[in-house]
Amino acid sequence: MRLLNASGCLDALTAPEVTGTLDAYVTKTVTPLPREGNAPVRIAETEVGMLNAIGLANPGVDAFLVEHLPRLAALDVPLWVSVGGFAVEDYVHVAERLEPRDEIETLELNLSCPNVDEVPENVGEVVTAVRGVTRKPLYAKLSAAVADLAATARAAEAAGADGLSLVNTVRGLALDESTLRPLLERGAGGLSGPALRPVALAAVHTCFRETRLPIVGMGGVATGRHALELLAAGATDVAVGTALFADPGAATRICSELEAELGAHGFANPDNAVGAAHAPAEATLDPRSRVKVTEPLHTGAKLSG
Repeated sequence: MRLLNASGCLDALTAPEVTGTLDAYVTKTVTPLPREGNAPVRIAETEVGMLNAIGLANPGVDAFLVEHLPRLAALDVPLWVSVGGFAVEDYVHVAERLEPRDEIETLELNLSCPNVDEVPENVGEVVTAVRGVTRKPLYAKLSAAVADLAATARAAEAAGADGLSLVNTVRGLALDESTLRPLLERGAGGLSGPALRPVALAAVHTCFRETRLPIVGMGGVATGRHALELLAAGATDVAVGTALFADPGAATRICSELEAELGAHGFANPDNAVGAAHAPAEATLDPRSRVKVTEPLHTGAKLSG
């Protein structure tokens, strides 16, 4: 299992020490041309998570390659680049520009941003087109809000995706307590944080059953227990997002808590926990994946040495 950041939730160049605690770093989404994004206010807290309407603000692929990539590569952390656009040709253009760069390990196709209006709906078409111009691993980042997530995931697999990233934020709205006007200038935005966790679990659980692709599970991960549940649902890797805003040390803490959780449940390592939620109630996992349970269930609240 690898622990990554969710795209857009960590600036590696501003916080390189945090980036160094990850197994891979995922950039903010890169588009063909520079984008200023949506007008502020673009971020708002709610009782159940965070709303954002950044709108894919980024310097564009040319400036990314010249100004950002060399500095990111110097951090010596495996690099995933999030690729975005508003038409199939946009994704192809960015992927073609990134393909020759050995510093980049993986491309994550952002096919699910709730804060722009023209994201292509045909996942299979985008993946097929990008697969034709790059040999790099492709992960399709999908939204749980699509009409048929299972069919969408199968389409991504059939088109040549190497993995899935589940899930992106879902659309939400918060109103000002006094004025009853939307807190975000755009109105609705993408909801992340605790409220997204059950949605992410359901999405991972569905796609594990429907495809044979590896899955990066994300959505409301703040403890080792949350990471364990995503693994059990079918994720092979886990990404942390909103938690990094409040706790820069979240990645290190989550890994420590996950180790305790695995021991409490008798798993020898994280990979052995993948798919545990799919085992029949009367069945037991392969004993070779188990170790003797020597401590009570660890929920992440205690880290005694």
